Amino acid sequence: MNNSITIENRIEKTVYPILFAISFSHLLNDTIQSLIPAIYPIIKNNYHLSFSQIGLITLTFQLVASILQPFVGMYTDKKTQPYSLAVGMSFTLAGLVILSVSNSFHFILLSVAMVGIGSSVFHPESSKMAHAAAGVQPGLAQSIFQLGGNVGSSIGPLLAAWIIVPQGQFSIIWFSLIALVAIFILTKVGNWYKKHVGKIKAKQKSVGFTNTFSKRKVAFSVGILLVLIFSKYFYMASFTSYFTFYLINKFHVSIQNSQVFLFVFLFSIAAGTLIGGPIGDRFGRKYVIWFSILGTAPFALVLPYANLFWTGILIVPIGIILSSAFSAILVYAQELIPGKVGLVAGLFFGFAFGMGGIGSALLGNLTDKTSILHVFYLCSFLPLIGVLTGFLPNIEGSRKRIKAN
Repeated sequence: MNNSITIENRIEKTVYPILFAISFSHLLNDTIQSLIPAIYPIIKNNYHLSFSQIGLITLTFQLVASILQPFVGMYTDKKTQPYSLAVGMSFTLAGLVILSVSNSFHFILLSVAMVGIGSSVFHPESSKMAHAAAGVQPGLAQSIFQLGGNVGSSIGPLLAAWIIVPQGQFSIIWFSLIALVAIFILTKVGNWYKKHVGKIKAKQKSVGFTNTFSKRKVAFSVGILLVLIFSKYFYMASFTSYFTFYLINKFHVSIQNSQVFLFVFLFSIAAGTLIGGPIGDRFGRKYVIWFSILGTAPFALVLPYANLFWTGILIVPIGIILSSAFSAILVYAQELIPGKVGLVAGLFFGFAFGMGGIGSALLGNLTDKTSILHVFYLCSFLPLIGVLTGFLPNIEGSRKRIKAN
């Protein structure tokens, strides 16, 4: 009985220093990754690329990350790799250096593939470590983790506007310092994880969740969640890859001003990220998913008809509402499939990256054939897919908590 109480106390304690370290590393990682779409206007002009080629760059980066992430998560569920995060960041560092000196489309593809490999290791492993440090607040832990990444994604376009646009492509090399800082922090996180891995495994065995759903019901629910991820990340792809072009084409703003608008959108995503996890912990994740996906629809449908001023206003609620979903979806799925934290994280991060990459490629091809304005009009209907959330079971009322005797 005393052993059970001791384990329970360990579980209830949220390790905030580790969560903040992982979140800050996520900020650094996604700052680097966000430089890729942020420099699209530059490399498009420098190398005379089509929108289809721009889409292929995003597809290469995100497809590499998408394919590898579930396998990384599955492998580390079986065999712990405390320093995998630092190793993954080393691949990102190598890709960043190659990108700074790339002089052709094919070298650019190679560089973003290297960054994609780094991402394929970072996201499932860091999400898994955030879960390990979460205590009884998994939603909050995932939100803190996601917050860092979304803040980093919002900073990238500003840094590109301030540094890379005026200084040129080679100035990307300076961002390798960010990768080195991240490697140092992630090595420290790896030390903590290695020291506590025995306790973490004891926690997973002694206290967990199971549910009363059949395998068919679980598979059906996971399918709905993946369709919602498709909706979210296809819509996100229109912004991360093409929003600057949309603004330049429709409102004739400068590249630097378009990056500021992209920053506002991405920062709104960062602000909204912190909301979904803790609200899901308190009120239920299904309600957060409902609100996040479907609640974006009214603003998304109005956006293609807005002038520049209202575009700047509308992207704020779109970003805030849309971003609250992923933490809730991820924790919901981890509770739906208990004991497979790394696999679930890898599957959902991988699918999200894959949908973003495929979406970017398809939307780039569609832009070449039609127009950037037509693409944003079509994408405005994607959040309506959020109505499928109604078919998800109320997992909070159906799961059973298992404790060691």
